[in-house]
Amino acid sequence: MKRDDCIFCKIANGEIPSKTLYLDENFRVILDLAPATRGHALILPREHAADLFELPEETAAGALAVAKKVAVNMLEKLQCDGLNLVQNNGEAAGQTVPHFHIHMIPRYRDDGQQINWVPGESTEEELEAVKKEIVG
Repeated sequence: MKRDDCIFCKIANGEIPSKTLYLDENFRVILDLAPATRGHALILPREHAADLFELPEETAAGALAVAKKVAVNMLEKLQCDGLNLVQNNGEAAGQTVPHFHIHMIPRYRDDGQQINWVPGESTEEELEAVKKEIVG
């Protein structure tokens, strides 16, 4: 269901103009207005879900299928060297708009972008304890 107070619902459903790269009955893919790299796009479901946790499973599967279609086209047309898919859930994870979306960021050698984290270290015992905490 679309929410009247959600800017991404309005964009995904064509109420606000966008540079649309792909459109079907469930998704709209648009160019990001503040791109990390040339061709940075957002996959927006046309139905509202605040984040991955609210997203129906069939929509989640559909989003990845759309990502593949658009990514293949980006690789060919933009001649990028790779592509990041980034999906944030919650403010602590960097989500700024509470409507599920996936960033598609074409990557070019020496593009200056950093999508990294600092690798930590774990013992076998710590990994086993976390595993038990999550799955029992």
